[in-house]
Amino acid sequence: MLNPQRSLSELPKTSTASQVERVVLEEEFNWLLKEEVHAVLKQLQDVLKEASRRFSMPTPGFENQLKQENFILGSSTSMDQVKGVLTLQGEVLTQADINLKVAKSSQVLHFQFREDKQWKLQQIQDARNHVNQALQLLSSRDESYHFKSGAEVNKLMDGVMLQLTRARNRLTTPASMTLPELAASGLMNFKPAGSSVLHSPGAMFELNNNRFEVSHVHKVECVVPWLSDTLVFFTISLQLCQQLKDKISVFSSFWNYRPF
Repeated sequence: MLNPQRSLSELPKTSTASQVERVVLEEEFNWLLKEEVHAVLKQLQDVLKEASRRFSMPTPGFENQLKQENFILGSSTSMDQVKGVLTLQGEVLTQADINLKVAKSSQVLHFQFREDKQWKLQQIQDARNHVNQALQLLSSRDESYHFKSGAEVNKLMDGVMLQLTRARNRLTTPASMTLPELAASGLMNFKPAGSSVLHSPGAMFELNNNRFEVSHVHKVECVVPWLSDTLVFFTISLQLCQQLKDKISVFSSFWNYRPF
């Protein structure tokens, strides 16, 4: 049988323990907002600065001093049908030398960029811009700034993660150019017919007054090490952001009162 007197005498002790626990948790949470958050922001800035350095920024008037890198094209599906070498200078594709073997006749077709044209890789520039925007968000809260709530930290982390996700997506899934876009770029001398997508069989184009139809598609790729490095930095940064958000959410699970 329950002893009412005993239960009543234990209530103050339980209440006191609960109050002490809350005070301790609030002190730990305040330390998180004041100290650990800024430590993570500093770590994020260091990582993203390294990522930003991988994107070569030409100095006005000294564009030609950027290092030129040659990359061999390869594919696991096209066998020896497509071979080539690309020359990359920063974010600009300055030269392409490609040999295409026609399957039925074994004839080899040779293609090169026009010497007076260069292909600026917009996805690299976009990714760099997203990294810079993430850095601007992080630098907007210096070490003297005091975060007032976990929600404020989460909002900042969400903003940084959005920019990093966009940067990663631009590098991993770049948009394909259509035939009209490729023709307008002036990289090659042909006229597209209609608005067919470049990489789809059945697309039509004109070259030297002759009309052609795309019958086969071969996809070739090359690995750019410094771009691979940036993807690693993006992954590390996204993990740091998520870990900080997870720590904040842990505190809210200890009591009904949400500290943010």
